[in-house]
Amino acid sequence: MGARELPVDERERLELCGLLAETGPDAPTLCEGWTTLDLAAHLVLREHFSRWDDERLAGEKAKGLPALIGRLRAGAPAVPWRIPGLRTLLNGAEFLIHHEDVRRANGMEPRTGRPDLDALAWRTVRLSGWQAARKIRPHGLELRVPGGPTRRFGADGGAVLTGPPVELLLYLSGRREAARVEVAGDPGAVAALDAS
Repeated sequence: MGARELPVDERERLELCGLLAETGPDAPTLCEGWTTLDLAAHLVLREHFSRWDDERLAGEKAKGLPALIGRLRAGAPAVPWRIPGLRTLLNGAEFLIHHEDVRRANGMEPRTGRPDLDALAWRTVRLSGWQAARKIRPHGLELRVPGGPTRRFGADGGAVLTGPPVELLLYLSGRREAARVEVAGDPGAVAALDAS
């Protein structure tokens, strides 16, 4: 099976592993205070343990980046991470966002020509947009893709975020400085969104 035939979450996992190996353990990420080593340890722990503390995180980091990359490349445990349908929901956005955390923190441009990533991000912003809209009530929130779909949450006339799906996802997941989106709309709604 070629790389393009793999499910999008698996492609993102493998591409992120390649990027982690390329950048090394001390490269920055968009996750405040985390290097690529911290991020790799987080991803391993997330799939193999329901809870962990700083000691367990330090233990994983002590294994070194190559070992963590090897564990990530081996794939996630079968349940629930590899169940068809659930796998993309559980891991797709996680790997997409963290892939961009490494790319953007290291001066790399957004990836283009990846409709698989756009589709994954657009599915994911349905939930994250709803969560963001709840935080800015009574204002509404509208997400717009230039030349593409629009999704509205809550009241009309609220804040409007415009950008490609991956950029909208990054903005809604807290990577506002790195996300290439335009924020417009009702000033009160925009202020509420900025404060959320």
